[in-house]
Amino acid sequence: MRYWKSKSKNNRHRVYAIGDIHGRLDLFKRLIRLIKQDNEDRAPAPTSIILLGNLVDRGPDSAPLVHYCKSLSQDLKRFQVLKGNHEAMMVAALRTGEATVIERWLSHGGMVTLASWGMSRHLMERPEHPHFSAVARRLIGEDVLSWMEDLPLSRAYGNHFFVNAGLRPGVASHIQGESDLLQIREDFLDSKADHGAVIVHGHFPHEAGPDLQANRIGVDSAAFRTGRLSAVGLENGVAWPLMTEPDAGEMERAAIKSNMESLIAGWHRNDQEQAR
Repeated sequence: MRYWKSKSKNNRHRVYAIGDIHGRLDLFKRLIRLIKQDNEDRAPAPTSIILLGNLVDRGPDSAPLVHYCKSLSQDLKRFQVLKGNHEAMMVAALRTGEATVIERWLSHGGMVTLASWGMSRHLMERPEHPHFSAVARRLIGEDVLSWMEDLPLSRAYGNHFFVNAGLRPGVASHIQGESDLLQIREDFLDSKADHGAVIVHGHFPHEAGPDLQANRIGVDSAAFRTGRLSAVGLENGVAWPLMTEPDAGEMERAAIKSNMESLIAGWHRNDQEQAR
């Protein structure tokens, strides 16, 4: 097992940060078992679990995963869920009801999410239908949408700052814009700057497992595609990776599913363009 030590110290308690789950409830449950065992193997310490966002889309079980994590976060103060860009897209699509906003979400894995809540394929392929968003909201439930809408964008523990995508270098963490926290890319990834804390984030796939850098730790291993869901444990300035390992053939099956999803989304866009 690889260990990584930063200059930062987090003496208060132990934190496990979990990357993008994307509808893989099966992997999430397996990873929680690994975290439980890892935590029990270490000296007793107050422990928190933080999900870095992007629970929904792409994988098959967004609905049960969201209900499971919603319940845990409401029952346990030390189980915390952050908002990811996919949660933000989903909420925006279903709150506005605008076809272009809905189509953007569907093209990023939203069709699989709606299927997990029981929407018919016939309606799923017609985002311009006047009742599309109303039906989706009814299936998903106002309590779930409100919970997702109100999810925090970040958390800080000791010298670690937890967020979905990253932050804008040179801007204080407390005045970061939501779009950067959820969507920033190369400006953050390529930066070697000291951000005043080690940034723990998801959003950017690193299929081999957690990406441990001097100023940031990436915890997205494209679980929906690879079968590898990652977490990082943090305590007293030390970080260690945990991850599920894919079953035989899982990576190939997941890749086929991903390709089919992209193909169907492409057909959907072509049909919409031809209809206009």
